[in-house]
Amino acid sequence: MGSNNYDSLKLENQLCFPLYACSKEIIRAYKPFLDKVDLTYTQYITMMVLWDKKEMNVKSLGEYLYLDSGTLTPVLKKLESKGYLKRNRSKTDERNLLVSITREGEDLKEKAKDIPAKIGSCVKLSAEDAKELYRLLYMVIENVR
Repeated sequence: MGSNNYDSLKLENQLCFPLYACSKEIIRAYKPFLDKVDLTYTQYITMMVLWDKKEMNVKSLGEYLYLDSGTLTPVLKKLESKGYLKRNRSKTDERNLLVSITREGEDLKEKAKDIPAKIGSCVKLSAEDAKELYRLLYMVIENVR
């Protein structure tokens, strides 16, 4: 049996590995900036959605962030304990759990507003390359799902 039968098992032939490594390195680059606002990366992306949407049901939020409830629930509990959001049952449908941003959560937005530019300067991609990478990554996400 030639080595060609096993070429697909070589790490350098895997698209998934640079995606994994890139994700890990980007999140590591975020850490010092997020530490200053006392957020993890997952808490940060959750807050980004709430800064934009203000209120959302938990199921939709999980779909938006590609997070299952087992991952999202502890994040929401922690953010609620920090005073950044409230979780309440919908008045029209008790099965529907809503998450809404608080005044403290809105205030945090001001402290976090420079983080994207700081990360952008770490990544060092042209706007055109960043846009193309974004498009390709979302294409991969949709194809895999």
